[in-house]
Amino acid sequence: MINTETIYAGLKLRNPLIIGSSGLTKSAAANKKLEDMGASAIVLKSLFEEQIELQGDEMLAGTDAPEAADYIRNYVKANALENYLNLISETKALCSIPVIASINCYKSSAWVEFAEKIAEVGADALELNIFYLCTDPKTPAADLYNLYISILDRVCRRISIPVTVKIGKCFGNIPGLVDQLKAHGAKGVVMFNRYYRPDIDIEKLQITSGDVFGNPSDLSDTLRWTAIISGFVPGISIASSNGVFSHEDVIKCLLAGASAVQLCSVVYKNGPEIIRTISNGLEEWIEAKKYRTIADFQGKLSFSNVSNPSMYERSQFMRYYSDRK
Repeated sequence: MINTETIYAGLKLRNPLIIGSSGLTKSAAANKKLEDMGASAIVLKSLFEEQIELQGDEMLAGTDAPEAADYIRNYVKANALENYLNLISETKALCSIPVIASINCYKSSAWVEFAEKIAEVGADALELNIFYLCTDPKTPAADLYNLYISILDRVCRRISIPVTVKIGKCFGNIPGLVDQLKAHGAKGVVMFNRYYRPDIDIEKLQITSGDVFGNPSDLSDTLRWTAIISGFVPGISIASSNGVFSHEDVIKCLLAGASAVQLCSVVYKNGPEIIRTISNGLEEWIEAKKYRTIADFQGKLSFSNVSNPSMYERSQFMRYYSDRK
């Protein structure tokens, strides 16, 4: 009997397939369908503080009354938060799998306020979607690490549900960051976030949006850092994200040391049915390899378990090209 159960951030999942935060998870009915297709957990569409403030600005256009501004901003914020809390409650009522909330803020006070409300309505875990694009050349790199740590620390002090952090790969020392996140209470990390990507229209001479979806070529960086973090920072769950499009990709991430994966672009492109296809492929591979559980092979090819860990490093890249004629 094949057992695909795994533990991610303290949550028991029936398989490693989590649906990442996106428009796919913005309604309870859609989340129920994702569960029916085989998803083991849902990360709800993020509650964006920045979007809330933009909505308030749009409503304030044309008015200059300070008292009206305060009322409208507070109303928009309260309404957005209430709608999000309802999404959590409605999804919990329909689904039996873990429901993970997601918040994206840039003011320290908002993180704590949102997190407390989310925990109160019964979310099983909270994913902090932190991204600060630093464009000031005088800002010390340490300030960026401290921003992540301070946000996490404040949230973990106020809520008891598991907290995970979704990070980008634009850091000079990713293992150092993850190690600090673990020390300050993070139960898991998601690697990696996919940020807005700008492009340039050379005919109209305008900045445009780049491709919003990931592609299979993104998997290489995901595998590299999953394996390295798994090897150097034991005891924290890893959800591999970016570039996961098939059951083979899921298996690679698990071999590198992930506890789970987050699916997003592949579901957008193929529909929820792809979840079942990936799940079946994973089970067939496990059976063919004569394993019984995920734990039998999880981390088998992490940085600390392979005989030649330089395969995950740039040194192997240099060796490859120096050997070519």
